[in-house]
Amino acid sequence: MSRLTLVASVLLILALLLAGWMVLRQPKPVPLTPELTGEVEYCLTCHADLPEISPSHPIETFGCVLCHGGERLALDADLAHSSMRGGRNPSDLAIVQASCGGADCHSGTASSDRDHIPRVLRSLQGTYAGAIASVRYTFGAQPDLTARQGTYAVAQPDFQPGDPGVPGLAAFDPASETNPSIRAFAANCLVCHLAADPPQRNFFAAPEDTTPSSANHSVDPEFARLTGCAACHTPSAGSDLSQPLHRLTTAMPYTQCNTCHNRGNYDLRLMQFIPRADHPTNRLEDYYQPIAQFVRCEWTLDCIDCHTREEAMGNGWILGSQQEAQHTRCATCHGTLTSLPRTHIIQAPDDLALRLAFLNPVIDLEVGDTILVTDQGEPIWNARPLPDGGYEMFGKATGQRFTFRAVQGTGCLQKPDEQESRYCHACHAVER
Repeated sequence: MSRLTLVASVLLILALLLAGWMVLRQPKPVPLTPELTGEVEYCLTCHADLPEISPSHPIETFGCVLCHGGERLALDADLAHSSMRGGRNPSDLAIVQASCGGADCHSGTASSDRDHIPRVLRSLQGTYAGAIASVRYTFGAQPDLTARQGTYAVAQPDFQPGDPGVPGLAAFDPASETNPSIRAFAANCLVCHLAADPPQRNFFAAPEDTTPSSANHSVDPEFARLTGCAACHTPSAGSDLSQPLHRLTTAMPYTQCNTCHNRGNYDLRLMQFIPRADHPTNRLEDYYQPIAQFVRCEWTLDCIDCHTREEAMGNGWILGSQQEAQHTRCATCHGTLTSLPRTHIIQAPDDLALRLAFLNPVIDLEVGDTILVTDQGEPIWNARPLPDGGYEMFGKATGQRFTFRAVQGTGCLQKPDEQESRYCHACHAVER
């Protein structure tokens, strides 16, 4: 045997040994064949320790690839993750349609109550249209407060004259604005809509405070959240948003709402956001700023106990102000001197109230039960009348039971034309 042949044989043996060693190093595939795709995927080979994301998304039904994308048969991490949608957040608004859409998922029809994505994309939480219109009107860039622009362009295809809101929005383009205050608004104030990443630490600091020793690129824990649907439905875990947060919930605590709301105030002269200087140590102070006036239920409950799905996620129309979008009032649960709260009797097993209670089981509901509803007929499924004439509500985030009474039959001096919360605050505001 020639020396050349010997060297080639040794190299071949080494290559085979190396290949065998690499094969032995690979994890044994853990197959999963989701019911909705019927295609085997190996994601559980590495991710078996992740908790199920929610009761309505069982892994044996959905698997991983349907929502996240990725190479389903790859055992190498880099290759498996190379085609994932949105990194670790497939609900980001830029790719949510591919991840969460479809007629049987979250972009179906309004009649089936599966139009979540279209509603969110048209919502004030997504478009920020009200704030943009207010600022542009204030500084003379548009003739009135009608919403014309949003953080992205969006349309209402079936809009008819007389419908609420507007037929569409153009994308807000700060580069085309000539007023420096509008440009400052774009640079400093567009940090809390659903398509925006949370502000980095020191984003709101004065230039002189951003020193090399203090400046870093982590997210301030008070603003830590994801984007898109997960901004609300995936409770944040502090400032480290690089770690997987494999959870979707409809039981969002007020602290999740606070990652955008109640973190400070806007200075409309400087067109800057000024974070709160205080550091609340209890729920009352954390829920409302010192300048706020509120009644007990407004800080004892969580935001989602009063504000409905349509108020938060949109009702399908492209609205231009919070006043147009918000319809829950004190009278929704307490009624007025002349009328009791509106109610609804659950008629069928597929009633929306039962579906929502299944996703967040803080109350036992069944066909025939009576619940409260808003003036628009939206179910307040966690509140119902009691036999003694009172009412009970279960906190969606805490499960805590509360009882309350209607205004009718009391000595309240409420007037029929004074239903805003400020009139209730006049007598019932909490003293601090």
